[in-house]
Amino acid sequence: MQYEAKYITDDIKLSCYEDKFFKSDILFEHHMLIWFISGETKIVQADATSIFKEGDIFLIPRNQLATIINYPKDGKPHKTVVMHLSTARLRDFYAHLEVKPSAPESQKIYHFNNHPLLASCLSSLIPYFEMNELPSNIASLKITEAISILRAIDKSIDHILAHFDEPGKIDLIDFMQRNFMFNLPMEKLGYLTGRSLSTFNRDFRKIFNVTPQKWLTDKRLELAYYQLAEKKKRPTEVYLEVGFEDLSHFSFAFKKKYGIAPTHLLSQ
Repeated sequence: MQYEAKYITDDIKLSCYEDKFFKSDILFEHHMLIWFISGETKIVQADATSIFKEGDIFLIPRNQLATIINYPKDGKPHKTVVMHLSTARLRDFYAHLEVKPSAPESQKIYHFNNHPLLASCLSSLIPYFEMNELPSNIASLKITEAISILRAIDKSIDHILAHFDEPGKIDLIDFMQRNFMFNLPMEKLGYLTGRSLSTFNRDFRKIFNVTPQKWLTDKRLELAYYQLAEKKKRPTEVYLEVGFEDLSHFSFAFKKKYGIAPTHLLSQ
């Protein structure tokens, strides 16, 4: 897979995958504003799956668990402009504004279609990627412009952008049942539930009476079985979305648990 990234600053990049697909389970540290130039992305969350393509603009809030699958499309590479809206920058932006955000009620991805104001702001960055150096104040102005546009076109966005609290301790059973398909380090799962790694492992064993990794593997295989047997999906469609990184490893684990290969279950 050929991948290229060009940066204006650490917070603004042009990302390009030339061939095949790229898959990753991600916890977003910063809000990410993304403009699609070409290609396609499938984003799988606990309760929703979204597909974005050429011309789309969307915002992924921080601290989100998601499986990201990027594809070239119609002979064109997967190419996007990505802008990180960091907590530090947003604190500066909101420092002198009278905004009192409430905790976000949902973890949705904000889709802005091809809004002309955002499209104009983000497309204007393209020439800058060919420059050897861009003054930092100009890049900062572009990020401020993007934040201002987001606030103008979505009055509820302050509840996302101006909410700076870290995750608090939450119910472990509910969280794990909704997010077991995301293949992230245990430290990250602990962080999202408001726990240190040692506390996460201790609480997990106490509640589930098994190690986190064993429980996760079983839950992913159970979901895969359902997708194959009931939804008639192919193994190549299923293994990435349920949390496996490799098709052969998925097939081996599936056969070990159920005594039948995924392809044979589908044929039945």
